[in-house]
Amino acid sequence: MPDVVLGNLRLDEAEALVALAQRVWRAHYPGIITPAQIEYMLAQRYKPGLVRQLLARGDLWLAARASAELVGFAHGHALAQGDYKLDKLYVDNGWQRHGIGGLLIAEVARRAGAHGYDRLVLRVNRRNQQAIDAYLKHGFQVATVVVEDIGGGYVMDDYVMVRALRAVT
Repeated sequence: MPDVVLGNLRLDEAEALVALAQRVWRAHYPGIITPAQIEYMLAQRYKPGLVRQLLARGDLWLAARASAELVGFAHGHALAQGDYKLDKLYVDNGWQRHGIGGLLIAEVARRAGAHGYDRLVLRVNRRNQQAIDAYLKHGFQVATVVVEDIGGGYVMDDYVMVRALRAVT
């Protein structure tokens, strides 16, 4: 397999990111949430214009590339009180289990810590055991449960997981 290189997402990669998210979601989430909820959430969260808007806002969008092809990505942004949210993390189905997710987590953590954030925070569906196991492996712990109505008759039933970024003094 070609080497994977991490870097900032480029504006011209927004469409490729959306296509990657659609492939991953449609392959991974059946059995966790309904197909209708998958499509609803994709339509809400993955539009090229929205990706560009969040880039312009200053959010962190990391791209994992192999031979210049987008094979994974992570999205993060600041929260209140010293927390930094790892909002999205996906790796193309054929590239999973090659350490790319761990590289993306480590780079988000490194950048957030370098900017003075104390904790990395994420939400993960409570039925998504594969992702939960991966996050536990990378130092996250379950902090709480959040059930949120997201409209359209759908809810997100998530764990909030946290990872310390630096020692609190």
